[in-house]
Amino acid sequence: MTSEQVILMVVLILIATAVIWFAIAMAVCEAAIGRISRSTLNNMVVEVQTNDESAFISRRKLRKIRRVQQFVAHRHATAASCSFMRIVANICEGALALAIAQLAGAPLWGQFLVAFCLALIVAVISYLARPKATNTDSVQIMMTYSHLVSFAEAITPFTRWSDRDKTQKGSDQDLSEDEEVEKAHIEQGRAAIERLAENDIFDKEISEMLRNVLTLSDTLTREIMVPRTDMFCIDKTTSLNDLLKMCSRSGFSRVPIIGQSVDDLIGIAYLKDAVKSVAFNPAAGSRQVQTIARNPMLVPESKPVDDLFHDMQTYRQHMAMVVDEYGGIAGMVTIEDALEQIVGEMEDEHDRVQHQEPEQLPDGGWKVPARTSLADIEELFEMDIDDDDVDTAYGLLTKALGSVPIVGSTASIHGLELTAVDQAGRRKKVSTIVVEREGLGEEDRQHEGNHDREGSEEQGES
Repeated sequence: MTSEQVILMVVLILIATAVIWFAIAMAVCEAAIGRISRSTLNNMVVEVQTNDESAFISRRKLRKIRRVQQFVAHRHATAASCSFMRIVANICEGALALAIAQLAGAPLWGQFLVAFCLALIVAVISYLARPKATNTDSVQIMMTYSHLVSFAEAITPFTRWSDRDKTQKGSDQDLSEDEEVEKAHIEQGRAAIERLAENDIFDKEISEMLRNVLTLSDTLTREIMVPRTDMFCIDKTTSLNDLLKMCSRSGFSRVPIIGQSVDDLIGIAYLKDAVKSVAFNPAAGSRQVQTIARNPMLVPESKPVDDLFHDMQTYRQHMAMVVDEYGGIAGMVTIEDALEQIVGEMEDEHDRVQHQEPEQLPDGGWKVPARTSLADIEELFEMDIDDDDVDTAYGLLTKALGSVPIVGSTASIHGLELTAVDQAGRRKKVSTIVVEREGLGEEDRQHEGNHDREGSEEQGES
């Protein structure tokens, strides 16, 4: 072989190596693009925007993620471009192998054998590299080879034409594929958790928490929110002193401020803002609560809980008002509501134990759970309550008050006097109600007052 032939062979070997690497990269990207969902990319964007990295590094990562989002938006076209370029690269490999074998002086059958073996080796390597694109590294793979994928799309414009035709036939196809990808990931995660639980690697509590994490994307905000009817709100004209008293009674530290109705939302009142205002200026206690109102965070009731959780982290909000499809207030949700979907019911040191059974009081009244049915109350007091609007003691007290009751709330209806005396749970919902015949409590108080006066007179005579 002459020196020119040796140089040419070396050049061809280098080119063949580059082509083989390109073919493997296209095979990996072709597998990776089908494993990436839009929600995964959106979560990565939020993570990059909220981390402590330098602005330069964050901008670089965001540019790459945006490029991958463009690939996912045209998933079929991107996969077709990668597949087409992989086939072209495989053809080039065979041609280069034949040329190298011919320069080496191999016979014709040897040339074909070299080309076949090279193609087989590349196919095996591509197959072994594909599984790496089925895990969470799929996005990183696409970010690493984004320039190669862009090059493949640039020289295969016909794939975009085909994708445009498919989009015109059905615009929801990519969205349904995203749902399938997410569902496949969730099922794989559940199967892995079940295997770990069976092998006693995790405790039952940890396994349950992991299962709950996987279901966050399937749970909607309206499933965990406090319904509109159970919301504790205050009027915009309420004074700061009254707000402090209500927060002390109810146990809430954040309260929605409303105008004429719940839909007339003014903002959110924070207990710490009221305390700060009144502590350093007692005269400020007479100010209206709307003067310390903060802008509320509004979320649609159809938002998945995992997206809600990330939004609350991003905007540093612990409470959000839930809006229905008509723009009205459907309820409210806190970051604790989202956390409870993972760790279960959370209670603090102020939560009280809820009475499970009605308890008769010495004066003839009854202390009953808030969910006690009207039929049970009728049986306890041997009377008929003609009310088709409510079914429980809590509903009866709410109807009599015309608002959501808190501890200390009292009202009379149907000859009964109801008083909220206890609350339970993180949502500070009334759990126990004292039910008495109307006028009985007043008679007892008058009797106690007369008894005290008689005792005072006796002491004076002595």
